[in-house]
Amino acid sequence: GVSMYYNGLPIRQMIAEAFPYSADLGIRALLLATAVGISLGIISALQRGRTLDYVCIIIAILGVSLPDFVTGYLLQYFFALKLKLFPVALWRGFRYTILPTVALSFYTTALLTRMMRASMLEVVGQDYIRVARAKGLSTVQILWRHQLRNAILPVVTVLGPVTAAILSGTFIIETIYAIPGMGKYYVNGIQNLDYSQILGMTIFYGTFLSLANFVVDIIYGFIDP
Repeated sequence: GVSMYYNGLPIRQMIAEAFPYSADLGIRALLLATAVGISLGIISALQRGRTLDYVCIIIAILGVSLPDFVTGYLLQYFFALKLKLFPVALWRGFRYTILPTVALSFYTTALLTRMMRASMLEVVGQDYIRVARAKGLSTVQILWRHQLRNAILPVVTVLGPVTAAILSGTFIIETIYAIPGMGKYYVNGIQNLDYSQILGMTIFYGTFLSLANFVVDIIYGFIDP
């Protein structure tokens, strides 16, 4: 339908204008979180009980414990205001995307690190890993062909709802960094009691979540046929 607050502005038009910004930020954050989180989880599991393991655990604990708005403000304060390395806010080029991308990906990175570490530790002690070593396979072959493909399944499960949440617009980060994404419209809709806007955004998010989970189910077959 149309917005009750913005003089009949179609909800689909609002989503069409805002979603590209949310998707751009979300894709950047998702790629960063997936690459770093899985890598840290593997390193932590393979280096269990050593210094690298403790460093990865500390990063994971911080990422899960700190709310998004705290992470966002800390990055703004140190890297934008104090060190003058990046812009404080807005969305006008690559340098403007770095701080919000890191802030948005921090929690997901920590979540994936913890899950990947726990899953890898279960796989490392399995009998088929011992057999692979006894057959003379190298560490890299064992990691890629046996450990990673089995350990990554729980991580892929989580990526479905995480992808939908990130790509549909993270309200807090978009508000802190003045990004004209769906988060701004959603928050304004709640504040302005714009029920049609709230319903439209919610239906869009729910559809996106269903599609993301469907894609995850398909990916299962490729990872573990």
